[in-house]
Amino acid sequence: MGSSRTQAETPAQGVLNAALSAQHAQWVEAALDAHKFSTARLISLFEDQRPEAVPQRAAVLAALDTHPRARRATFLGITGTPGAGKSTLTGQLARRMHEERSDLRFAVLAVDPSSRFSGGALLGDRTRVRFATGDARLFFRSQASDTELGGLSPRSFQVCRLLYRLFDCVLIETVGIGQSEVDIRFLADRVYLVVQPMGGDEIQFLKAGIMEVPDEIVLNKCDAVDAARRSYQALKSSMALARPFDGDAIPIHRVSATEGMGLDRLAKRLLDATDTYRVDTLRAKEEHYFAKWVKEEFGRRGSLYLREQHVGAREYLDACGSFDAAEAAFAAEYVARVR
Repeated sequence: MGSSRTQAETPAQGVLNAALSAQHAQWVEAALDAHKFSTARLISLFEDQRPEAVPQRAAVLAALDTHPRARRATFLGITGTPGAGKSTLTGQLARRMHEERSDLRFAVLAVDPSSRFSGGALLGDRTRVRFATGDARLFFRSQASDTELGGLSPRSFQVCRLLYRLFDCVLIETVGIGQSEVDIRFLADRVYLVVQPMGGDEIQFLKAGIMEVPDEIVLNKCDAVDAARRSYQALKSSMALARPFDGDAIPIHRVSATEGMGLDRLAKRLLDATDTYRVDTLRAKEEHYFAKWVKEEFGRRGSLYLREQHVGAREYLDACGSFDAAEAAFAAEYVARVR
């Protein structure tokens, strides 16, 4: 009888009923104790794109969701134009936030660009993000963008599902953005756009896409006082044109990541955001990323099938019970349909 039940089990049920392996259970406990090696191994599981990794990811999340020591993170996005000093700024902010709040655990997820020719990536952000590597409360992870246009890695959302349950604040540093790299808007609870004086960035705000990204703007490298003053005024004027209804309400912070100017004040603002936005926003993000996964895996026909047969991503996720179960169920259903 047990065998017939297993045969009748749907792909979604198979994921939801997956048992946590002893190795993964050990890593979960160690990661909750801020053991960096175990956290890194769990992240590798969430970056694994093979179908057999899906049930174990679901089992890890199920264990964390019922664990009394699990946390709930706020995601803060650090994005900006190439050369604006995002990596240095991110490292300085993470260090200051960590020193200010001993009750919180912080993670930095840094996305580096991949070569369109070789597909490889130099994960060099960690050379600019400097803090005590032995401190258990501060964790750093690099990801390659895999030539993804959105500014993030295709695996960033999966990794953030794990980090959400292990940390209190996750700083996500994107690749240098242009007019297409706006995916951070869908993942972060608050987005900080980093620009540099006289970099022509004020013109970018008038182009479609970029102007919808930031909640706050960080004008870095303001040790160049005259250039910083002119750029500050130009940014304010550009925001007033690009976002006439709320452009004036978007703060513009003048800082210097190398000199330390304005960083304590900005770090305090990010800590305030960490406390303010620490709510269960991950469920809302799942809808966007499930629809994106369907399109990436099965193309426009898959997206059309999802809308026509199941109304949309939210309804499908609710019916399956979890993001991982929905992935397994849709893959099996759609493949069976096209055969």
